Amino acid sequence: MKYIQKNLANILTCARMVLLPFMVALFYMEASWGAWAAWFCFVLYAVCAITDYFDGYVARRYDQITPLGTFLDPISDKIFVGTLLILLVAFGRINGLWIILVLLIFAREFMVSGLREFLGPQNVTMPVTFMAKWKTTVQMVATGFLILGPHAPLGTEIGLIALLIAAVLTLVTGTQYLTKALPHILSNDSSSSIGE
Repeated sequence: MKYIQKNLANILTCARMVLLPFMVALFYMEASWGAWAAWFCFVLYAVCAITDYFDGYVARRYDQITPLGTFLDPISDKIFVGTLLILLVAFGRINGLWIILVLLIFAREFMVSGLREFLGPQNVTMPVTFMAKWKTTVQMVATGFLILGPHAPLGTEIGLIALLIAAVLTLVTGTQYLTKALPHILSNDSSSSIGE
């Protein structure tokens, strides 16, 4: 109990990784289970989305910010989102030109990770902006609807529209981030703050 009280934030972060294999399995079970598999997967996804919010809240509220948590949280988020987007493409929820939106999202994540790795040793901080939080929220909504897909009224259509909005926000925030970071990269400024 004492361990849970001291490390609840990290446990919530790890919970997403524990549930992810079950969600992957449910995608493959949909052929035999039908709508039940999609809805069960959606429920697990909703639980994971909740933990994604509360792990950060718990860490800040109860002073549980640790080096392990700081390391795990962004990595678990990228693995979680990346895996689901790949599955949605593989199982036809996202196809045709819509796949370009997924590529944009991946490209932005790779760019942000690369810039963080490059600028980190130079003491350049990268706080998340309000628009970036909206991008993440819309992207999560899109993923949820696409998991349900044809098993919910207008599930695929709503999911794709939300994915388009998320991709637009991805381009905007990614461009802003790169624009603000570029001068520091070129000038090797060692003390700045960049908004994601």
